[in-house]
Amino acid sequence: MCKGWIQIANDEPIRYANLCLFVPSGLVGSPQTGSVQQVRLRCSAGSVTWFSPRHALRVVLQPNVWSARHAAVCVKALRGFHGAAVYVERAAGLDLLLQDEESPEQARCFRAHKAQTVAIFLLASPQGHAGPSVVGFRYELLREGSSSTEVQTSKVEAACRPCNDSEILKAVCSSDFVVRGSIRNVSHDSERKTSVVEVQKGRVYRQRSGVFEREPDHSGSWHGHIHTLLQCGVKAGAGQFLFTGAELFGEAWLGCAPRFKDFQTLYHSAKRAHQMPCDFSID
Repeated sequence: MCKGWIQIANDEPIRYANLCLFVPSGLVGSPQTGSVQQVRLRCSAGSVTWFSPRHALRVVLQPNVWSARHAAVCVKALRGFHGAAVYVERAAGLDLLLQDEESPEQARCFRAHKAQTVAIFLLASPQGHAGPSVVGFRYELLREGSSSTEVQTSKVEAACRPCNDSEILKAVCSSDFVVRGSIRNVSHDSERKTSVVEVQKGRVYRQRSGVFEREPDHSGSWHGHIHTLLQCGVKAGAGQFLFTGAELFGEAWLGCAPRFKDFQTLYHSAKRAHQMPCDFSID
């Protein structure tokens, strides 16, 4: 549990037991027009839930373990996101991350300036919403070298494009997860604009967290779910695949996924030519 001080706009120090989470209300605090409530969060992952948003809220992400290894920041709207827009502060102004009434779909990520503190700015929408409103999002700071950094900040639009040989080899070496398995089912969620690939009879070569779990039948194989964009039109296919990708907000996101027999051919060719970019064994 992270503990410490949070500094609010009126310079009165308020002690919070958990500096990963913040649950403010626009009904509490200064009623002055244009006032900005400020908060500092000291964890590398957490959430903000702003009830009845009014005026503005500035969230400074300054974790105790902040270093140059944090290369990107990702935010993801919670269900019911309603009443404000979320921006990231830049030297030249504000860049929009999440719009009012954003649907809970893929995360929005941006590169962090290593020499600066990351600040997220929430601007309440003009009055006119019927009933209570709430703005909620989760955040994660990504370390340098995490495949999430690359997948979520620069490859979102290219997520449906098949990987070439060099990209496959790089993915095997740098992805948050590398799993061999077959596709049991593919489901589609039009609200989140995502598809979910259910992987079974898997072998885990590497995973950053517990996204993939052992089958309950004591067979020793693994299973799990991998997300991708709905627009990619993913369908179930026969045979074994090598799935790679990023882990973000407790979910696996698909990167490169060649058929395993094709990867075997590529792998052995790269080994013979001493072009394998890392020490990786498929045996």
